[in-house]
Amino acid sequence: MAGSSGNGADGVGRERFLADAAARGLAVDVVERPAAKSLEEAADIMGITPADIVKSLVVKHKDGTFLFALIPGDRQISWPKLRALVGVNKLSLPPAGTALEATGYERGTITPLGSTTAWPVYADATITGRRISMGAGAHGYSAFVDADELTAALGAVVADISEPS
Repeated sequence: MAGSSGNGADGVGRERFLADAAARGLAVDVVERPAAKSLEEAADIMGITPADIVKSLVVKHKDGTFLFALIPGDRQISWPKLRALVGVNKLSLPPAGTALEATGYERGTITPLGSTTAWPVYADATITGRRISMGAGAHGYSAFVDADELTAALGAVVADISEPS
């Protein structure tokens, strides 16, 4: 593993991510990368397309619970589709501090793997059948994983929940 950046929280987050992946029997490759100002820049740094980076979005229910929505980097949540699938009439993206409280991860590092609470996971159908990159629980790191193995390991609901950005 790479040396510490001096931020203990990031090391703990990456360790939680790796421990959860291992406990689920999920093979992940974590790579260190320079900080990126945008998802597009991160894709360029790693030599992949924005669609290959899957955002782990924390979504809040009206009742105060949460879910994860896994959305390709070139797409966004389709709120009508996700609400219909979940069976609710209101969902929202919480502030960064709320997402941190719900998952133990800061924005830009969020992943369902190693989340401090195992919220339900909904994955957009467009991620299936390929290798994807996602947050690895720490800034400056990305994880590569087989999307089908990931959704199976997480017990994710795979459905059409996105639209073009």
